[in-house]
Amino acid sequence: MREDAKLVIKVPASTANLGPGFDSIGLALNLYLTVEVFPGSEWKVAYLTDELHDFPEDETNLICSTAIKTAAMFGKEMPGCHLRVNSEIPLARGLGSSAAAIVAGIELADSVCQLGLSKQGKFELASQFEGHPDNAGASLFGGLVIGCLNGEEANAAVFSDICFDIVAVVPKEELLTEASRQVLPELLDYKEAVTAGAVSNVLIAALLAENWQLAGKMMAADRYHQPYRRKLVPHLSRIEAVAAESGAFGTALSGAGPAVMCFIEKGKGDELASRLKKHIPDMDILSLEMDRNGSNVEKENYQISK
Repeated sequence: MREDAKLVIKVPASTANLGPGFDSIGLALNLYLTVEVFPGSEWKVAYLTDELHDFPEDETNLICSTAIKTAAMFGKEMPGCHLRVNSEIPLARGLGSSAAAIVAGIELADSVCQLGLSKQGKFELASQFEGHPDNAGASLFGGLVIGCLNGEEANAAVFSDICFDIVAVVPKEELLTEASRQVLPELLDYKEAVTAGAVSNVLIAALLAENWQLAGKMMAADRYHQPYRRKLVPHLSRIEAVAAESGAFGTALSGAGPAVMCFIEKGKGDELASRLKKHIPDMDILSLEMDRNGSNVEKENYQISK
């Protein structure tokens, strides 16, 4: 085996919900988890990003455990590998870091164990592991993903030709998804649920029609999660106000938070980012684009053992 033999797995970050698309809408972002994979007799994980150093360095790492679980589901034994992991995705900020790791694990098992999984097959696995299809679908397919997980069946529509700029406002502090989900109600009144679903439907239609002002209006009209999570993310209202004054057509909590996504017409993102940096200097401001390709695996002289 050549010393430079490796697999390179690259998975984009994602933002979920876009307001009312709760647990069903995901958008891929051009921040990436990159995993270099080398053959090994046992599992070893080396981190190239300081923020990751507290994570496990053995088979209990989420990427490794997902690969092992995926292979076992198809009657294969996943061999040990040496991983070098680099991530541009802020952790516990609502930007899909766990979904990206799950997708990387599935791609790892598929490549090393030659499972021959289709993108749809990977999507169903990732959605089941993650519990919902939004972040997982975006990381796999790229683009804007509208997905539904019904039991073991996952379905999605993917749109990669929508054009707008994205600016993420990322607080320094973390917010774990579990804590953010605890503030949500167990039940919604039937009429409230119907209205919430209608708002989500109009959001999708507005995005596809590139009716940005209507899309932003629907983001603000969410009834599924943002009204309940505001007390955990007091900065949301401040960012909404500054973003609107700076030309953004819409603002939405990214997944469970605490990051906030601001959306603006194509070509105006850098100007929006500059204004946000001026008014919100205590947070990281990221000028982003939609990733249109999804997860990718490159084989560099890697010999698959049969």
